[in-house]
Amino acid sequence: MRMNKPVIFPFLKRLSANNNREWFNEHRDEYEEARVEFENFLATVIGRISLFDESIRGVQPKDCTYRIYRDTRFSADKTPYKNHFGGYINAKGKKSDHCGYYIHLQPGNSMLAGGSICLPPNVLKAVRQSIYDNIDEYISIVEDPAFKKYFPVVGEDFLKTAPKGFPKDFEHIDYLKCRQYTCAYNISDEFFTQADALEEIEKAFRQFKRFGDFLNYTIDDFE
Repeated sequence: MRMNKPVIFPFLKRLSANNNREWFNEHRDEYEEARVEFENFLATVIGRISLFDESIRGVQPKDCTYRIYRDTRFSADKTPYKNHFGGYINAKGKKSDHCGYYIHLQPGNSMLAGGSICLPPNVLKAVRQSIYDNIDEYISIVEDPAFKKYFPVVGEDFLKTAPKGFPKDFEHIDYLKCRQYTCAYNISDEFFTQADALEEIEKAFRQFKRFGDFLNYTIDDFE
C-alpha cells in the first residue's frame, strides 16, 4: 500500500507557510482530508505490526493520534498548529511508559521511531540497571547490523558523566547515559510513495521490537 502523499504532504507544507487560525479555518476541509488519509494509513500499519506483535491487535488509529493544536502556553513559538502528523502505536496507550512504535510525517523530517521518553526516575534507573546486568543481550540487539541498518543511534539527551550508582569505568557506560531510550529511522517524503513502503515499515519495526521488548521487560513491572 502507498500513502496518498499528494494529500498529506502538500497540506502540511501549506500549513507551515500559513500557520495561523484564519488560514486554517479557511482550509479545514483540506485538513480533514489529510487527517482521514493519515488515519487510514495508520490503520494499515497497525494491521501490519499486529502480524508480529499481538499486543497491538485491537489498537485503533484514534488511540494513536494527536490533536493538531499546539500547546503554546510555555513556548516562545506561538504558532497555533503542529506542522506534522504523528501516530504513537502503543499497546498500553499513548500516555504509558511502555515502549511503542511511532510514525512521524513532516515534510523533510519524517521518521519511523519508538521507545520511551520522560521515564520516572525510578523506572529510568531500573532500565539502566537491566542494561548493566544484561549488557551482552543488550549489545546483541543494538549493535546487530540488522538493527543498525534502521537505527544507527540509540538514545537521546545524554548525561555527560556516568549516572549515579553505576561505575564510571564500565566499558559500555555510554549505553547508560541516555535520559530518553529511543531510536529513529529518518526517511524521505518519497519513502511513502514507494511500492514497498509497507514492507520496509514492517522490517524497521520488527527490528525495533527487539529493543522495545528488552526495555518493556523492566518498564512493565512499574505499569
